[in-house]
Amino acid sequence: MKTRLTAIVEREGNGYVSLCPEVDVASQGDTVAEARDNLAEALTLFFETAGAEEVERRLSTEVYITHVEVAVG
Repeated sequence: MKTRLTAIVEREGNGYVSLCPEVDVASQGDTVAEARDNLAEALTLFFETAGAEEVERRLSTEVYITHVEVAVG
């Protein structure tokens, strides 16, 4: 079974960090694509090795990505 999860990727130093907020799994890479692919691999390993209780405890089905506007400075 496949499921679609969120991948948030942001630059950190000379590379990129990727995060899946649904299960709080992160990875990194030298490019956006590499960080995303490495996150997919980390997620696959998580779901292969985590017990059902851990998956249920960590899996959030409500993740919202939106924007907010604030004054800066």
